[in-house]
Amino acid sequence: MKQLLETWVRRRNPHFSIHEAVPVGWLAGFALRTAGAMLRGTQLWLRGRASHGAMLGRGVSFQYLSGIRFGRWLKAGDQVRFSGLSTGGLTLGHSVSIGAFSQVIVSTSLQQPGAFIRIGHHVGIGEFAYLGGAGGLRIDDDCIIGQYFSCHPENHQYADLTTPIRQQGVTHRGIHIGPNCWIGSKVTVLDGVVLGEGCVVAAGAVVTRSFPARSVLGGVPARILSSREPQPATPHVAELAL
Repeated sequence: MKQLLETWVRRRNPHFSIHEAVPVGWLAGFALRTAGAMLRGTQLWLRGRASHGAMLGRGVSFQYLSGIRFGRWLKAGDQVRFSGLSTGGLTLGHSVSIGAFSQVIVSTSLQQPGAFIRIGHHVGIGEFAYLGGAGGLRIDDDCIIGQYFSCHPENHQYADLTTPIRQQGVTHRGIHIGPNCWIGSKVTVLDGVVLGEGCVVAAGAVVTRSFPARSVLGGVPARILSSREPQPATPHVAELAL
């Protein structure tokens, strides 16, 4: 059973292997849960869409499905909600994983449909995430993201003291998270942020501005703690003497 499960899961995750200490009973439970998730995924055929091997938890919903595109091996935990109401659509790449109770919602307004959400290949996002796409949200390939992650590519205007804030409109600049980023749990990213390739964001950070590639960030608001760039070697004393 172990070899069969490994072969199957490696179709989605080529690097997957089962630890030698895992008992057979756990393997059987995993196989049953995976089979149930794939069976729920096949229900997409009833709505005229190929499942592409989608594995769906209980209560997963797709709203405005015609605006949603997804690649092979989509994995969504229990009660995840996707909404494609937008002008540019909701796109999920291959082997995307969205944790339970998350919301991936480009927009909720028929009056002002949002821009887009585009998630690349091999992106994993933890439970209870909220991904909004009103001003456009892009998360590139190979990002790993912890629980309670939230993105808000929209800001309310509030300068007019004579008009309720809710009636003053909004601004949109969008959010772009580059490839190969690691974002910890409970991180919030606000409108206008661009994170370069390979950034690491500490848990609990609130990212309010853009940062260059391979930055290590943390704090509220987030600031650079260090860099992942290779550091030049320190010369030896003898070299300094020359």
